[in-house]
This record gives sequence, structure tokens and C-alpha cells, in this order.
Amino acid sequence: MKRQNLDLAVIGNCRVAGLLDCNARIVWWCFPRLDSNPVFSRLLAGDEEKGFCDILLDDLVDAQTSYVHNTAIVETTLTDARGGAIRITDFMPRFGRFERTFRPAMIVRRIEPISGLPRVTIRIRPTFDYGRKASEIALGSNHIRYIGSDQVVRVTTDAPLSYIAQEAPFALLRPVALMMGPDEPILSAIPTTAREFQDRTRDYWLAWVRGLAVPYEWQLAVIRAAITLKLCSFEETGGIVAALTTSIPEAPGTSRNWDYRYCWLRDSYFVVNALNRLGTTQTMEAYIDYITTVVAERDRPVAPVHSIVPGSPLEESTAPDLKGFLGHGPVRVGNQAAEQIQHDAYGSVVLGASQMFIDERLPKKGDEPMLQRLEELGKRAVRFALTPDAGLWEYRGRQRIHTYSVVLCWAACNRLWLIASRLGEKDRAARWREHAERLKAEILSRGWNEKRGAFVGAFDHTDLDASVLLIAELGLVPPQDEKFIRTVDTIGRELTRNGRIMRYIAEDDFGVPDTAFLVCGFWYIDALAAIGRVSEAKDMFVDILNHTNVFGILSEDLHPQAGELWGNFPQTYSMAGIINSATRLSLKWEEAWSHA
Repeated sequence: MKRQNLDLAVIGNCRVAGLLDCNARIVWWCFPRLDSNPVFSRLLAGDEEKGFCDILLDDLVDAQTSYVHNTAIVETTLTDARGGAIRITDFMPRFGRFERTFRPAMIVRRIEPISGLPRVTIRIRPTFDYGRKASEIALGSNHIRYIGSDQVVRVTTDAPLSYIAQEAPFALLRPVALMMGPDEPILSAIPTTAREFQDRTRDYWLAWVRGLAVPYEWQLAVIRAAITLKLCSFEETGGIVAALTTSIPEAPGTSRNWDYRYCWLRDSYFVVNALNRLGTTQTMEAYIDYITTVVAERDRPVAPVHSIVPGSPLEESTAPDLKGFLGHGPVRVGNQAAEQIQHDAYGSVVLGASQMFIDERLPKKGDEPMLQRLEELGKRAVRFALTPDAGLWEYRGRQRIHTYSVVLCWAACNRLWLIASRLGEKDRAARWREHAERLKAEILSRGWNEKRGAFVGAFDHTDLDASVLLIAELGLVPPQDEKFIRTVDTIGRELTRNGRIMRYIAEDDFGVPDTAFLVCGFWYIDALAAIGRVSEAKDMFVDILNHTNVFGILSEDLHPQAGELWGNFPQTYSMAGIINSATRLSLKWEEAWSHA
């Protein structure tokens, strides 16, 4: 497999998450929650050696790293020129404790000698306020406190503190552990506590994966995608971030770099839908609680993106003390998209919540009060569906009546019709059906362009847009519809670059896009399968899987020519695409042995 710019593993516990490279250097960790200041910010530090934690082995000649099977625990083996070797185990604790989930804002590193007489150097260089070095370092009896302007990170360890403070090499003759997190003492033995946390965290993930209803084919890819998606959820509120990073550009040399550490309502719907296909409902239940909070204020428009703690400001600014990924700045904090008008938000919320009304696994089912709340969104969908917005690609310099936005407004009305019917509310069902049929007629008329032979990206315009590939999956038209088949053919012919599907190729606010948006490839794969071109869909799916990084993870974008991953990481859209396409394309379990 080709090495990627983003050969990074994800560790986390649904409160915090971190990224580490193939040499076990932790290069990203937002603390104390997923969208906080990164105390490990090396990923975006350019050529500056700050914002990381690593373990250097003298005379290193080899590094091997991988996940512990079916977990979010990473093991790295470093070997020196004399045959000495160490094992580094990284994870964030997550397991049941005192009848609740224990998920501290903590990274645990265990470092063990496994052969020879290895000499190591432990380096810990946190940053604060988006790239500023610690203003003070204070040593205790078994800990080091790294102090920023208004934040403290405490490292509790049984390794020699003086060696760590001076970044001096020492012989590793016994296992040691680092427990990095809040400025709170560890009231138990460090080595046994770290080992217990590792064992219990491993057991948690093994049990969670055991409950997944995975497809027969591509099981490892689906399991890794499922774990990664779960690590992008903030369990305390139910919010799901679009990615764990900010400002990894969509392509080299572009200013298309954004902060994705927030909850986009449309992205979250795809995540919930993917996890539901695997039979896990906890993330969906928490997300429904989250969106119920988001839409509580009925008199305000629903923003397309929110903090994982609803109500927190998302004003966009830049971080001058970070040079950017591989030097590609600026580094952004916050996202201006929170101020945009994107009408698909109404449908995204209704689609996400509609599962409550049909899923018998849920302890709390959808009811008439929930329907009332969703109807408030439906009213806004009806009111604004045929008015211009920024669209799902969040154009900053123009507004149009985007076909996808109208389709999602239709989806809101369609689901409200079905929900009202299910609850026996005949008059309300008839009203929502009427709204849905009216919007459907508008889409079929104004969204279709006979000259292009396709549904187009915006009413009364001719630009193609891959988002219209979803109209059959959402139920607007059946896959066998002639116009949908022609649309799939046209998009495959005109939006493909070296086998990759672009989201669009027309010039936007920043010029012509350079990279393929990976989720569009999955949408195209699903559309191919829906219209009967399954073999072609499978070939394309396997090709995308061949471009995951060494840990089986995808970012947002793929360069059509270089085959490199770009964009924020890990991208939930992309990981959800792995699950959705695999479950659609895989052989059934009962067919497995007949094809062996």
C-alpha cells in the first residue's frame, strides 16, 4: 500500500480523541473535549517541533504499528540496530465503571522493553492557545504539570521525571507508563492502573464490535469504519463531529482548509444511518437527544452546523502560531458555515429523528409531541425550499436554489407524511403529502435539464453536481427511473477524473476543485448498484478501499492523479460511505460458502 500524507491512527473514547503517526508520535489531541484547543498540535505546526509526545529509540531501524484487533488501541514496535526493541501501546480509557461509562480526558501510553537493552528518550511538548508553548513546567513527585495561559496538562508517570524534563536518553529496563490528562492526581499505582485501563478498554471494544451486524465481505474495513465513527461522537451531548481536525487543506497549495470539529446536521445523519445498518443504536439515540436540543428554539433558523455543546459560538478566526499542515496555512478556528443559510438542514433533522417512529429496538419511541416539534421544521422547509441558499457545499460567494436542498425539504415533508400516517393523524398526513407532492413536481421539472441529460446542481442552471445521486436513495424517484439512470450515466462520464468522482467541476469561490470528494465516490457506487451495475460498483469500491491509509482510515478528499489523501481527518462522511456501500454490495452471509 502506498504511504499517505495522512498515515495516522485515531485513538479516543467519545470525549477526547488523538492522532498518532507510524512512529507512535502523538501529533494531535484536543483537550479537554473534541473541539478544544489542541495541546498536541504538531499536525499543524509546519516545520516547528512543538505540540507532540513521542518516544525516540536510539539507532532506530524499524517501526511497525497497527491497531489491536477490533479495538481503538494502537501498538507500535520500534527496533534498534542492535536488536533491542520496545513496544508502545496508546489508548484512551473507555469502559464501564460504577454503573456508568468511564471516559476521562486522558491518554495512556505504556512503554515496554521487549528485547535487548534499548535506550529511549521521552519527549513531551504540549502547546496552548493554538500553538503557543507552555509558559511553565512544574515537576512533582510523580508528575509534571505543563501550564498554559489558562490551562494545565498533567502527566503522571513512573518513568524518571528528570529524564523526561530534560529530554535525556535512558536505558529502558522495565515497563513504564504515562497518563496524560487533567490536573488531577492518580490515586493508585501507575503501572497496574495503566495495565488495568488497557485491559478493560480492550474488553469494551471487543464486546462492542461483537454486537455489530457486519456484512460478510470487507468485514475489517467496516469494523474499522464503525469504530472510527464512534470515536467522532461526543457522547456527553450526542453531537457528532464531521472530523477530528481543522485546516488540513482539500488539496496542496489551496486555501480550502476549514475547521471540521463541529456537528453538521447532514453529515451526522449519514453517520447515524451507517451505524444503524450495523445494528448499533446508542449513537443514534444520543444524537436524537442532541438534535432535540438544537431545534428547541422554534423562532430561529436552524443553522447547518453546531458546536458539540449546542449554543457555543463558532465565529471563524485564524491561529497565527500554527503554520498549517505541511506548511499550508492558514489554520482556522470556528466555521463561518454556521452563519449560512442551508435549507437541507430541515430534512437532515427530520430524517435523523424519523427512525424513532419505526425502530422497535428503541426504549423511547417517537410520539405526537415529537411529531409536533418536527412539524415546525417541516413548515420552514415548505417556506424556504424554493428560495436560494448556500447549498451543501457551502458556497461563500453565491446563492442558488440548489437541487439537493429542495430534495431534503421534500424529504422532510415526505417523512412527516409517513410519520403522521403511522400515528393515525390522517388530516396532518394529507397536508404533508400535499406539500411533498408539490415539491417533488418542482424538482422533476426545474431540477431536470434535458440538454445535460441529468438532474443538475441548481434549478435553472446547467452545472452538474454529484449530490443529486442521492435522490433515488432518499426515495424521490425509484432507481429504475429513466431520468435517474441518465443522471448516473452523465455524472459518471463528466465528473470522473482518473476514476474519481468530483463533487462538481465548475469554478467556485476558490477556483476549480483539484481533488475528489470521497463521499461522492461512495454515492456513485451506491447509485451504480441501485441501477444494476453491481460489478462495476464493486470494482470502484475496492479501488477506494485500496486508498485508505495504513490503518484503514480515510480523510475527506483523494487527489485523482497522485492518489494522496487530503482534507480533514478522519472524515465521517467517508467512513460512513465505507459502511453503507459495503452493506449494499456484500454477499449475504447465507451465500458465503457457495462462493468460497
